[in-house]
This record gives sequence, structure tokens and C-alpha cells, in this order.
Amino acid sequence: MDLSDPKDLASLLEAFLLASGKPLSLERLGELFEEGERPSSAQLKKALETLEKSCKGRAFELKEVASGYRLQVRERFSPWVGRLWEERPQRYSRALLETLALIAYRQPITRGEIEDIRGVAVNSQIVKTLQEREWIRVVGHRDVPGRPAMFATTRQFLDHFNLKNLDELPPLAVLREMEPELRPLLDEEDAAVPATLQARADVAAQEAETEAEPREQTSFRSLLAELDGMEQGSRPISTTCWKSRPPPRKKNRRTELAPTAGARKRANRCGV
Repeated sequence: MDLSDPKDLASLLEAFLLASGKPLSLERLGELFEEGERPSSAQLKKALETLEKSCKGRAFELKEVASGYRLQVRERFSPWVGRLWEERPQRYSRALLETLALIAYRQPITRGEIEDIRGVAVNSQIVKTLQEREWIRVVGHRDVPGRPAMFATTRQFLDHFNLKNLDELPPLAVLREMEPELRPLLDEEDAAVPATLQARADVAAQEAETEAEPREQTSFRSLLAELDGMEQGSRPISTTCWKSRPPPRKKNRRTELAPTAGARKRANRCGV
């Protein structure tokens, strides 16, 4: 194999990506070569461009996400590829999607600020679920009384929703023009958002998951459509101003307890 030939190098990179269970960065791809045969970054990029062109007209594509490059099934095949899994993907609740969308667009943001925008309290289980999936993390604490934690999205969030960076988030102003048929009805508070399985993991990851628990994925456009629904409600997000909530005030509690009958007798004997 002539590694100086972009086509041969592209074929080798394709093999790496097919065998990997996760995205591979440019640096990681370079580490897979021996010192004497290691291609330069420019050669790797050129080979990746060659690989990307070779995927045209195929059922899969080369996609660059936050963690690196991966080969994935094209999204338009999702309705059919999703039939490989017997169990249906989890349907995320409206409250969870609203919370995640607000963190994605307003980060860093505190729980109190999310509650101010949504108009309702954020269930602790929602925050816990998002942290367990490694979609959000604590990036600091607001310098206000109580020092509430500030949340932001993670690299895993970008990888899961097929994004290279936060700049790929569409502006809120264009949400009304994006796939209106995906916008969920907001008649019920706990209505589940329609979930679509995006089969965008590389082939090796897909084969591994057929014997494991299926990936729980929700279309990010559905998530954005959910946020759009909030914008059209009574509390428009794009014009809402918020401030950190002060820590909850402690209720005044009486520290003196009424003496028991036995205590009164002992007090009488002592002359109190």
C-alpha cells in the first residue's frame, strides 16, 4: 500500500473509521501510523476529502463532529435502519427537551434561570438524567448569593446530535421554517416529543449495539421545534430577560418547645 497516494490513504482511513466504535480525531488517526510512515496533517486532511467524495451516492457519509470524524448512515435512511432494533427509542419528555434546549442556547445558565424562562420548576431528575447521559456539565458557579451551579453542554452532546460545534445550532429565528411537521402539539404538559432514531453511528458501533441496549436518540430538529413552540407561547424565550434567583428563604421556626408534664414537675421541685 502506497500511503503517499491519497486514494490508498483514504481507504486505510476508511478501515480505521469502520473499525472504531467512536469518532477519531485527526491527531488520533496520525497516532495509528508508525513513526516512519506517519502522514502529515495536510495529507490526512486531503485523504479525508477523498474519502468524503467517494461516499457520494452511497448510503453512508463521512461526518465531522466535535470529537473527530466518523462514518455514519445518512439520516434519510433512519426510518428503515431503525427497524434493526426491536425496542423503540426512548421518547424524551417535553420538560427535558426544553431544559436541554435552553442550556444549549443560553449556556452557561443556572437552574434558577431555566425556571424563570420556562415558568415552572425544573425537576431534579431532569438535571440528573442529562448529567448521566453526559450531555451537560457544571462549568462554574454564578457569583450571586447561594452560588448556583452554571450548566453548559458537552462534547458528547455535540457528538450525539451530529454537531461539530455550537455554531451549527440554527438561529432561533429560522425554527419556524424548519420541518413544521415535526413540531409537537403542546396541549398536554407531559406530552412526549416524537422521537426519530438517527442511525449516524459508524458501522462498527451499529453492529455492537445490535446485541446491546439500543441508543436512545431524539431528532435535534424535534428538540428545536419544541423550543420554537415555547417561543410562540405566553413566555417568548427570545425576548425574556432573567436574573439569578436568590436562595430560598428559610422559614422561621420556633426553637422553644412547650415543656412536658414531667419537666414542669421537676421545675417545681427545683423552685423554678
